[in-house]
Amino acid sequence: MGTFEIRDKFYLDGEPFKIISGAIHYFRVVPEYWRDRMEKLKALGLNTVETYIPWNMHEQKKGEFCFEGILDICAFVKIAQELGLYVILRPSPYICAEWEFGGLPAWLLAEDGMKLRVNYAPFLEHVRDYYKVLLPMLSPMQITKGGPVILMQVENEYGYYATDAGYMCAMRDMMREFGIDVPLVTSDGPYPESMNAGRLSGALPTGNFGSKTDERFDLLSRYTDGGPLMCTEFWVGWFDHWGNGGHMRGNLEESVKDLDRMLELGNVNIYMFEGGTNFGFMNGSNYYNELTPDVTSYDYDALLTEDGQITEKYRRYREVIAKHAPVPEVEFSTNIERRAYGELKVEGKVSLFSVLDDLSCPVESIYTQPMEKLGQGYGYILYRSPLETEESIERIHLWKANDRANIFVDGMPAATLYDRELLEEKKFSPALKFAPGAVLDILVENMGRVNFGPYMELQQKGIAHCVQINGHIHNNWKQYMLPLDNVERVDFTKDYKENTPAFYRFSFEVDEPCDTFLDFAGWGKGCAFLNGFNLGRFWEIGPQKRLYIPAPLLKTGKNEIILFETEGKTAQSIVLRDEPDIG
Repeated sequence: MGTFEIRDKFYLDGEPFKIISGAIHYFRVVPEYWRDRMEKLKALGLNTVETYIPWNMHEQKKGEFCFEGILDICAFVKIAQELGLYVILRPSPYICAEWEFGGLPAWLLAEDGMKLRVNYAPFLEHVRDYYKVLLPMLSPMQITKGGPVILMQVENEYGYYATDAGYMCAMRDMMREFGIDVPLVTSDGPYPESMNAGRLSGALPTGNFGSKTDERFDLLSRYTDGGPLMCTEFWVGWFDHWGNGGHMRGNLEESVKDLDRMLELGNVNIYMFEGGTNFGFMNGSNYYNELTPDVTSYDYDALLTEDGQITEKYRRYREVIAKHAPVPEVEFSTNIERRAYGELKVEGKVSLFSVLDDLSCPVESIYTQPMEKLGQGYGYILYRSPLETEESIERIHLWKANDRANIFVDGMPAATLYDRELLEEKKFSPALKFAPGAVLDILVENMGRVNFGPYMELQQKGIAHCVQINGHIHNNWKQYMLPLDNVERVDFTKDYKENTPAFYRFSFEVDEPCDTFLDFAGWGKGCAFLNGFNLGRFWEIGPQKRLYIPAPLLKTGKNEIILFETEGKTAQSIVLRDEPDIG
């Protein structure tokens, strides 16, 4: 058993302790690589590893919990302890992290009137149901009980979101109630408004920032009551969103200086030590003037690349850290290699419209409903209805639709509407003509729920209100939920039609599984699956041009890749290369 205290400094078992930490999100790295990443973290001279805990992954459906595989937080913490590392956990209901819905589960939005991250009884009850499962699992891992966990965070950057002190107290009290007894921290932006709104009695205020260390720490010192100064997120890079024009990179020379000064004045958690990957549909989005969904890679210009390679930034940081703390020699125990498996030709293809009933059982409704009301969290949803009263479509309006809609009439593409285009009528000139009873299909994609700010409460996906055609509401829909968690059901013997959403199959043999990168040049937009595992989204607009495939996802022998492409823009092949291309 041990102790960790907050006084004028941090004290570990009664001795002063400087936290030099790095962020690794276990849910963004395959578990077979956790030890490798933490060995490299230790070899940098760091003594602590930090991670968020994503509620939406651990409780994807209300009352159904998962803590296995890539979600085995206890195994992650155990590896850290075996390596002699301490751990900071951030189990807030909300994590931001450029993660889908900031880590909140999508099913919250099925409840009318749901209010997030405030003292609203239904929200707090859902948090309580989650915490009474999660926190007793974390409690034995605290340093007070023989584990490596020295700090936990209450909420996350709350001062950027709201000012409800009662909610913050409720979060703190719940953590204490369910067995958390290590010191607590908050983390907020380095501005008086944020610090004032996010502060909490019984928790040390810390800051999140990537520059101007003296100025930021000077402000922070006004709130710590003589306690230690800590940057809980020292931003060493930034994240990419689709269409941003190129991979975001930090200023290495300035960053090195800031780290040096930070270690002179206080404590640090490097965000990110390794960014990892937004597998599946788990990328978040931001919304300021427009929707900006994040790419699949969370490389973040971190100290390790998305696939764990040591960078020049790592080497420069190691030189700085060596001035302030011992840097051990660490032997890396995991053999990781990159390999180019070459070009893979399309072996099968089938239109989505041909296999709809294999993938989804439609829910019929007079009116359209959003994903959440139908029990769906992620992926796509297709709305289908016959055009029996209309003789043409002159204009169409999708009310309360998020985020991207591909519209088809009798299987032919009619329009694609994205983000703000969904707020207004789409006018056709000339009008769309069709035979009586033609089928209208609207394929709506959830591009990743907003993870920051007031837009979070407006994140129902699909079509939440109605479809208006030529001025009247169109009724009678079949709604096909397409989370695409069952691509093994795709029947490639069925019909294929060009210029429609479709599935494409590839296969390749592997004698030795190695890391590789899927080059989707020539393909439009969609997502990719390896042996049924959702690797994430691709989109020709970049900046990301290849998807990372970790070796542990490959099998010795035959492997299968399936692409789902929505724009009708395809090539004859894909290529598995030995280098990434994130722009």
